Amino acid sequence: MPKANETILEIDLKALTHNYEFLKSKLQPQTKFLAVVKAFSYGNDSVPIAKHLEKLGADYFAVAYTGEGTELRDAGITKPILVLHPQKVNLATIINRCLEPSIYSKKTLLEFIEVAQKQQQTAYPIHLKFNTGLNRLGFDLQDVPFILETLSKTNTVKVASCFSHLAASEDLSEADFTKGQITLFKTITETFIPKLGYQPILHQCNTSGILNYPEAHFNMVRSGIGLYGFGNDKKYEHNFIPIASLKTVISQIHTLQPGDSLGYNRGLITKKIMKTATLPIGHADGLTRIYGKGKGFVYINDIKAPIVGNVCMDMVMVDVTHINCEEGDEVIVFDRTYTAEALAEAAGTISYELITDLSKRIKRTFLQ
Repeated sequence: MPKANETILEIDLKALTHNYEFLKSKLQPQTKFLAVVKAFSYGNDSVPIAKHLEKLGADYFAVAYTGEGTELRDAGITKPILVLHPQKVNLATIINRCLEPSIYSKKTLLEFIEVAQKQQQTAYPIHLKFNTGLNRLGFDLQDVPFILETLSKTNTVKVASCFSHLAASEDLSEADFTKGQITLFKTITETFIPKLGYQPILHQCNTSGILNYPEAHFNMVRSGIGLYGFGNDKKYEHNFIPIASLKTVISQIHTLQPGDSLGYNRGLITKKIMKTATLPIGHADGLTRIYGKGKGFVYINDIKAPIVGNVCMDMVMVDVTHINCEEGDEVIVFDRTYTAEALAEAAGTISYELITDLSKRIKRTFLQ
């Protein structure tokens, strides 16, 4: 791979293919695959990621908000797109752009039916979200009679899927809770579907659910973080390849004397002679202030260089006293060897937060 000469995010589409095929290998051939590409495809770039996954055979896509789905439609994505958290103001746009809303409450069901009726829709696909313990969004079991009564009065919408979300599928110490969620989802759907009169898609498993709870694959699964190379479990680390490598370069090297200060708010006061390197990446790029003062690190010539002082908006300084390096040398913030997961854990957060924080101003390059 060519050396970086600026801050870039390299995205390896072969690694994406590998992760998709590994996850698919855990499924029955008839089980559908929904690829979660919300949040700019977890900080990568949703359009080229979705285009690649569509070519690989992904059956569905999911985004968080309507604008994300519109962007995919504008780019030519044709597969169904589930909008996980639609807002009332965007319901007409959802229909106009052939997106499919998650309906999670009595209010959202009535609102969407009203909008769909105004647009003279028939059997417009909706997805019913049921709450089985995450307690974030979703209908409860006792809402089933209301849903059935409401649907019986209109032919405007048709249920494309019923789904729920596992709260702790990566944590096997919470297996009893997760199995309880699965049982409740089965109870809800077994109560609802016979009275609905037709069979919608059922899905509950996220990436860790795919790996740990095959009995809950139903007829579709959803994966986000796994596609991007993280299995949420040491046991599966070797099965996934992180698709993104965040690289930058050394802009300048300074030699500090004992008692010198470094950066904003004098975030470091040196106790001995120290050599530091300034890098063109900062909290405006997604490398937030939590990584400052030694919590975070980068790699230069395969040697760890701790972040020192406070992270600046556009720059960060690292300790290179122990590293033979020069201005212009490549710096690895994370890649498949020095993972985003390890960097995030060092600062007390998770890989999801680190990678989805990456600014769009960082140049993306795609490796085929």
